[in-house]
Amino acid sequence: MTQNKPNSFQIWWLAIRPRTLPAAASGVVMGSALAWRDGSFQLLPALAALFVALLLQIGSNVANDVFDFERGADTAERQGPLRVTQAGLLTPAQVKRGMWIIFFLAALCGLYLASLRGWTVIWIGVAAIISAIAYTGGPFPLGYYGLGDLFVFIFFGLAAVAGTYFVQVGSVSAVVWWMSVPIGLIITAILVVNNLRDIENDRTAGKHTLAVRIGAQATKVEYVLFLAIAYLLLPALILFKLLPITSLLAWLSLPLAYKATRVVLTQTGRPLNTALAGTGQTALAYSVLFWVGMLLVK
Repeated sequence: MTQNKPNSFQIWWLAIRPRTLPAAASGVVMGSALAWRDGSFQLLPALAALFVALLLQIGSNVANDVFDFERGADTAERQGPLRVTQAGLLTPAQVKRGMWIIFFLAALCGLYLASLRGWTVIWIGVAAIISAIAYTGGPFPLGYYGLGDLFVFIFFGLAAVAGTYFVQVGSVSAVVWWMSVPIGLIITAILVVNNLRDIENDRTAGKHTLAVRIGAQATKVEYVLFLAIAYLLLPALILFKLLPITSLLAWLSLPLAYKATRVVLTQTGRPLNTALAGTGQTALAYSVLFWVGMLLVK
């Protein structure tokens, strides 16, 4: 009995990898929570920042789909979710066309934000799009040289939180930079799980991710360390009176982090997909619960 080929919507739904989107939203949620704390929350800029973050994540996913295929990193032995280019559901040309459309839509949303805050937003947006493509594409693919973790931390952590706050407030305070760190670390931990899962396939394909360079055991330590810092930073900031005690509501996301960590430390290969999804859920839960903590201060 043969399976029916998925329709166009289903194929593109697979390509955008919707399970990655909660993590992409977490930086915007954190930045907006901090803007709310400072009495400067603005709904329309926050929504525009959310659309930009989601579109950048989707564009990055689609770019990875086609560029990893072209470089031979995606094979039949891949342990992660189905990639549409490798599976033959879309041609590389179709995927690239979709990628450019997605980044164009992100740029349109970015122009609205630039109209509010000027050229700074434009330069950040251009850098984010270039880096999203350069993660697996171009002459120097960042992910192939062990620089993917740094890229994710900067653009989906620091830039997402600080940028969201900036478009609403017009400046960035020290506490905003500090709180971009835990979000950046948790989101980077998603990539750590991804690269741990694919470590053998990437090594064979010549994709020298940080996990390939340092090995599986050190990668597991990296994951645990990132989550530990993300949670321990909160009481430190409270101690220095940069945040209220209600910020610790973010710790209610610890069960999600613990569940994902157990999988990372005990499983290999395909079962790590559950830890990947769980880490994304942790990032969003952390930021949402932090915002609840800010609401309780008012």
